[in-house]
Order: sequence, then C-alpha cells, then structure tokens
Amino acid sequence: MVTLPDLGNAIATRRKAMGLSQTVLAGKAGVGRSTLDALENARLGELGFVKVARILAALGLQLKLQETGSNRPTLDALLEENRLDQDLDGRR
Repeated sequence: MVTLPDLGNAIATRRKAMGLSQTVLAGKAGVGRSTLDALENARLGELGFVKVARILAALGLQLKLQETGSNRPTLDALLEENRLDQDLDGRR
C-alpha cells in the first residue's frame, strides 16, 4: 500500500525531474504551495482525493488500482528476503 509520505516523495521526485518549483506546480494543480510542501515533506496527515488527483495530473501522472494479490512481492517481503539472504551468507 502506498502511504501519503510515499506519494509525497514520488511527487517531489517527479516535480524536481520536471524542473518545476513548488510554487509553479501548486499553481498548475490549484492547491496551496504550503499544502504541496507539507505533502512532499510528510507533514500532512490527510489530503483529499481531488487535490491529489490535480497534483498528479499536473505532473502527467495518475493513480492505478490493482488487486493486492497480483503476485508482486511487497516491500516488506523483499526486505525479509534480503535479511534472510544476508543471514545465510553470514553462516557460510
């Protein structure tokens, strides 16, 4: 599951890659710069879907829904696998 801080980080990364300032992106998305800053820096508890959708649209992104049982490993599963691999490597 993508958390709001994960989403904020992805938005900041895309914004910077596009060479946009927070002020410019906020203007394009119709949200306050302070809201965008709080989202990007994980200081926002909640943000309405309409605002998220407008920010993503201004960046040329969209949310995609998929079933959770899509046979793709979760981050937690990958981290656990890596930890187990390191444990095994240490025993050899």
